[in-house]
Amino acid sequence: MKFLETSLAGAYVIELEPFRDERGFFARTFCQNEFAKIGFDKQIVQINHSLTRQKATIRGLHYQCSPASEIKIIRCVQGAVFDVMVDIRLSSPTFRHWHGVELSKDNMRMVFMPGGFAHGFQTLTDNAELIYHHSAFYEPQYERGLKYDDPAFAIRWPLPAGIVSSRDRNFSFIGNSFQGIKI
Repeated sequence: MKFLETSLAGAYVIELEPFRDERGFFARTFCQNEFAKIGFDKQIVQINHSLTRQKATIRGLHYQCSPASEIKIIRCVQGAVFDVMVDIRLSSPTFRHWHGVELSKDNMRMVFMPGGFAHGFQTLTDNAELIYHHSAFYEPQYERGLKYDDPAFAIRWPLPAGIVSSRDRNFSFIGNSFQGIKI
């Protein structure tokens, strides 16, 4: 695995290094020793799998606040998505900045985002599937969201917004008083 720093403090794009032969390929997607080199010393406690059927659909931007803040490792295993992470850690030098990267079955990239990040994505193909590894359990009372089209972030989604859930459409704009979250 190659860990490539992003423009956001503590966040990485991970490129897998598959071994290929006539049978196909084999690639390591997690190694505790390799992730420890970037400071990840937590346990993976939950793994989720999502399917989004229609191209241009936007999911997010979602996060859990303390004490349930979670580190996420995300990989696209079918189709392609434009994956977005927003740093909402109040003390971070990249507070309120975002980074987007294409994740696809073909490019085999993953993202690593520390706790205190909001996450969302837009599907670039029909039937896009993601696998999420989480360092904290889902706790609905700590779940929050940011509006995907909030001008405070000015995220440049690659496609006009397709399907957006009513929950995601109804998140409020953050405004100038947004204090982020403390980690």
